Amino acid sequence: METILVNVEGHVATITINRPKALNALSTQVLTELDQALDEVAANKDVYALVITGAGEKAFVAGADIAEMKDKDVKEAATYGEFGNAVFRKIETFRCPVIAAINGFALGGGCELAMSCDIRVASENAVFGQPEVGLGITPGFGGTQRLARLVGAGIAKEMIFTARNIKADRAYAIGLVNSVVAAEELMPTVMKMANGIAKNAPIAVAYAKTAINEGLQKDIDGAIAVEVREFSNCFATEDQTYGMTCFLEKTKEKTFANK
Repeated sequence: METILVNVEGHVATITINRPKALNALSTQVLTELDQALDEVAANKDVYALVITGAGEKAFVAGADIAEMKDKDVKEAATYGEFGNAVFRKIETFRCPVIAAINGFALGGGCELAMSCDIRVASENAVFGQPEVGLGITPGFGGTQRLARLVGAGIAKEMIFTARNIKADRAYAIGLVNSVVAAEELMPTVMKMANGIAKNAPIAVAYAKTAINEGLQKDIDGAIAVEVREFSNCFATEDQTYGMTCFLEKTKEKTFANK
């Protein structure tokens, strides 16, 4: 892969979008290689958490590749939008938690990429926005849907209709990101979080992610049924027996088998 770097340390994988001269813009090549990288990480059963970030100090992802999009017709645009959405949906439904380490501009497709992750941690210099209407288009990789679900319809409409960017502190205030840290502390903070997640029972974490994601699409009764299903499924795992035994025996250091 030319535009994506994959690194695995312990039980945490990191995918870095490596196109810093173009501010990590999402070309078709980037999306294709990101899709491949996700499959590669998913196949590694020893990975319990995934971090996605951008190369360089300026941008997480500054947006989609406008030069590539400019001359598309309606059918080509639909194909492009469907592909981008499929990749981001793969992130959203990825088998383990995905943390976005947002190290700079997260605009357009970059903001949409961050929103497809489970948790978002931003550096103080991060900037967010959905500038698409200023280019004569709408967000096309889930921005109109995930932004409204994360921050509420009113704020989402303000951001999208005005095409104005917001800084990291405002993104935190509206709930778009989980936390904001100094730039030099971004990756240490994210890796500490990812390793903390990886220490817990991987199957239980995955089931909890499924329960949250599916439950948000249902009414409360349907959502509770999803929770009961995932809760009870845990009792078919070795990790459940081991984890509860460790609790009862007051064993502090645990190593789950992911079984």
